[in-house]
Amino acid sequence: MGFQQVLSNLKLDQYITPSGTLRVRSPLDGEEIARIGGTPLDQVEKIIHQSQNAFLKWRTIPAPKRGELVRLFGIELRTHKEDLAHLITLECGKILEESRGEVQEMIDMCDFAAGLSRQLYGLTITSERPLHRMMETWHPLGIVGIISPFNFPAAVWSWNACLSLICGNSLLWKPSEKTPLTALACQRLLNQAIHHFEAAPEHLQQLLLGNHVMGEKLVDDSRISLISATGSTRMGKTVAPKVASRFGRSLLELGGNNGMIVAPSADLNLAAQAIVFSAAGTTGQRCTTLRRIFIHDSIYVQLIQDLKKRYKDLPIGHPLKDRTLLGPLIDASSFQSMQDALKKAHQDGGIVFGGKRILEDKYPQAYYVEPALVEMPEQTSTVRSETFAPILYAMRYSNFEEAISLHNDVAQGLSSCIFTSDIREAEIFLSARGSDCGIANVNIGPSGAEIGGAFGGDKETGGGRESGSDSWKTYMRRATNTINFSSQLPLAQGIKFDA
Repeated sequence: MGFQQVLSNLKLDQYITPSGTLRVRSPLDGEEIARIGGTPLDQVEKIIHQSQNAFLKWRTIPAPKRGELVRLFGIELRTHKEDLAHLITLECGKILEESRGEVQEMIDMCDFAAGLSRQLYGLTITSERPLHRMMETWHPLGIVGIISPFNFPAAVWSWNACLSLICGNSLLWKPSEKTPLTALACQRLLNQAIHHFEAAPEHLQQLLLGNHVMGEKLVDDSRISLISATGSTRMGKTVAPKVASRFGRSLLELGGNNGMIVAPSADLNLAAQAIVFSAAGTTGQRCTTLRRIFIHDSIYVQLIQDLKKRYKDLPIGHPLKDRTLLGPLIDASSFQSMQDALKKAHQDGGIVFGGKRILEDKYPQAYYVEPALVEMPEQTSTVRSETFAPILYAMRYSNFEEAISLHNDVAQGLSSCIFTSDIREAEIFLSARGSDCGIANVNIGPSGAEIGGAFGGDKETGGGRESGSDSWKTYMRRATNTINFSSQLPLAQGIKFDA
């Protein structure tokens, strides 16, 4: 399916203009594929005001009816799944199979949120005062500002958008300037769902297209009740204190220097399959990408040899071709970051396998690379720093407690896993003395979370949780209510105050 056909099917032609200030380049070949107009800075105030008005109306709609809108959005996604998947691949470079998976994740999120719209439960609490009832109620929060990255240009927004909408909030979305067409497509599909839903107010979801200045506008404005920002730890260190200074709420999904322990009892074929997908899939451009692996001495040589063979056989190339498993990096900056990290690792004593640029003759402006496997003598500062590229650092261990200590000895705390057939090792890894990450798996890689579980991590990952479990509470405000149905006024804690 060609680019122009995708644009036509998604009705995006109207946004393409030769005078557009945002230039969209496809990482597939590095060529400019479109120019679109960015959001004028002098319009941001008006947009936020419109969003506030939309919230005041949307919060009065019963939650199950709000869920109906999200259900209708899921229908639009099902109808246009293939078109949207092709656009994601064209704009961010991941293979088509993964792009289809991203759209399916959005569909699953719509189903999850639509069901959840009838389950926004509060507690009933026993009061210490006679003939009194206590309860908690949950209410819409306000405007939710969403700042999303290039690598999941649609799914990250949908996690936040679907829950925010059923919780009664309006939305302002600042997508990555590298993937604005995907954002426009999602906006159009949601607008089509809104067209079939009479109760939705105007301006319920709006886009802010542009560079970091647009994100700063959201972060600094006290009318934005929640900022959900996904990106680098560096970005989070800027966002968090600014939002906190105005007593706003932030949900941060930041760096993830994810690790795996491979124990002597592990199923090595299973582990190798998980390692290759987790470390090389999406060309290493996932927040849950496997970046560090700790292998027991007794199986180290065997597993490393197997991984090198699998890496060598990986089909790398144009991500729209059926057999391709690895597409390009997003741009030249990402490639340079990868090369800088590999150089530092080599200086630290690392033995580098792979990591070279390929297909330069065919795609001189694109950045296709071999995934890199780096055998490290120890966990250096280079290993402790996340590089958003397909680099896997491999290290030996001899003692299980040592492996856990090494695993946790990084600033990030997103996703983790262990491969073992020893139930004691598995349970220790999942216990309080084991992995310190928000996601901890056994005999499955760290990459590829399901929407049913809360997604997020601790330490420099930011502490935010999106998607499943009770993460909907982040998008609402809680009130504790006490109802006195007696004829007296007893005070809590037995206080006597007879005026």
